[in-house]
Amino acid sequence: MTVTAYTLAVVLDLLVLFIGARFLFQPQAAAAGYGVPAKPDGDAAYLTIKGLRDAALGVIGLALLAFAGARAEAWFMLMVAIVPLGDTLIVLRHGGTKAVAYGIHFATAVAVLVSAGLLFAV
Repeated sequence: MTVTAYTLAVVLDLLVLFIGARFLFQPQAAAAGYGVPAKPDGDAAYLTIKGLRDAALGVIGLALLAFAGARAEAWFMLMVAIVPLGDTLIVLRHGGTKAVAYGIHFATAVAVLVSAGLLFAV
């Protein structure tokens, strides 16, 4: 179970780091993938903010796992699950599809909570 717990945590941390990088380097495509496309003439600063937030969360998660251990990462995962849960609501409230809201964002929240549970069990 230890290998599974650590592997899932690393994969989720790297995934959110990748998503952050995508918002920094391909903001329009990333916003479309998020489930609420950005307006072409909109304020790109908000997409950059999301990219920085996600990239930072990925780096923090990896650092916690590497330097503080499984228990610290478990607490981090438990707390950070609020982000994909919030993303679910944002997509639903702003015209995104239920498939994206639940199939991507809510499913991610569940995976993050499973990761937290596995890390607490280590």
